[in-house]
Amino acid sequence: MGKSKKQKANRPIHHPYSKKSTPGKPQGNNKPPKPHPTSTQNVPTIPFDPTDRILLLGEGDFSFTRSLFHRHGCQSLVATCYDSAATLAEKYPQSTDYIRDLEDSAREDESTELKILYGVDATKLGKAGSTGGGTVVRTGGFDRVVFNFPHVGGLTKDVNRQVRYNQELLVNFFKAAIPLLTDTGSIIVTIFEGEPYTLWNIRDLARHTGLKVGRSFKFQAEAYPGYEHARTLGNIEGGRGWKGEDRDARTYIFEKKVDEGTQAQLKKRKKARDDSSDSDEDD
Repeated sequence: MGKSKKQKANRPIHHPYSKKSTPGKPQGNNKPPKPHPTSTQNVPTIPFDPTDRILLLGEGDFSFTRSLFHRHGCQSLVATCYDSAATLAEKYPQSTDYIRDLEDSAREDESTELKILYGVDATKLGKAGSTGGGTVVRTGGFDRVVFNFPHVGGLTKDVNRQVRYNQELLVNFFKAAIPLLTDTGSIIVTIFEGEPYTLWNIRDLARHTGLKVGRSFKFQAEAYPGYEHARTLGNIEGGRGWKGEDRDARTYIFEKKVDEGTQAQLKKRKKARDDSSDSDEDD
């Protein structure tokens, strides 16, 4: 069966992991034109490459997964949610259509790896039972492990307790996700800016679990057409009220800490893989 056609985003996107994102050297004596001062302003950064194998945790209505698949060409996705299928449909009725669309599209493209998993606990990844994601998660080999807007929900109205509960969630998630990464893989977490989220001290939490901060940047929801922020507690009745995609948020990329010798080996290994890939493309 032929591959389904994927729509392209309507605005320029910066893919930092893509080999093709680096401009080539100018040919001859022609100097490259100077970029317009505002040409790269507000261009969103997309920390994914279409060839990445991606594990998504804590998906709400799966609109983010759908945008990665249709608009950014990511074809190897394991998308999970904490809720059961029945609870998910009750909290986010739109998720039923989104998931059906994803699964139908994946069946039309034999090269696609798409898995939708329910009842997966981001703090128990790889462990026995369905809460750990089963064999497909336990096998690992992910280039990106993504947790957008992690939150424990309304367990308490006490701010200090909420902060502590969410810190525990992140620490346990980091520990569970690290073994699932490839040598050069990364963990990507997006949270809102401002209090109480800044009180979580996400950078310190990551460092204490053996990670380092690769970089961080503003999360721009409009870079993911079709994506809508899903509240942990479910849709607001009538579709009115606060929308998370309108609030400032920040994406953090965390990488495994390695010594200089290991880092050099990883870079050499990655270069060899990239060279091999280029050779295959030229055949």
